[in-house]
Amino acid sequence: MYWVRIDNRLVHGQIIETWLPYLGSRIILVVNDELAEDVLRQEIIRLAVPAGVKLLFCRVDEVLGVLKAEEQRAVPDDVLLLFASCADANRVHQAGLVFTSLNVGNLHYAPGKQQLCPHVAVSSEDIGCLRYFSRQGVRLDFRCVPNDSTLVRPSW
Repeated sequence: MYWVRIDNRLVHGQIIETWLPYLGSRIILVVNDELAEDVLRQEIIRLAVPAGVKLLFCRVDEVLGVLKAEEQRAVPDDVLLLFASCADANRVHQAGLVFTSLNVGNLHYAPGKQQLCPHVAVSSEDIGCLRYFSRQGVRLDFRCVPNDSTLVRPSW
């Protein structure tokens, strides 16, 4: 099964140093419309990714096609999907991507957001999105790194 993470920082040290070794992922798929169009930022990010790990970028509406193409070379357990927002993960889920767990790694605080734990602040839209996933049977996993305990137990 795909490991799906929401983290508005996308690829960063915690992904490289903790999640990749923990998951054994061989592919990172960054699903973000803005970054999919920014070749310079992609090249900068590539510098941080270890040899042997494939790094792909795609737009939200392209993810199912990219995963289908990768199916011939990899199994879902090999793939770490990174989304910058709950809304983007929701769009892909509603388009047909099946996953049973959603790791919420980091959502920065901004005015009008509710702080759920030190690393997650949510807007009313985020709350609605997370409720959607919960109602769909997707387990919500609020951890920055693998050895953290789940810090939030939503009541929805």
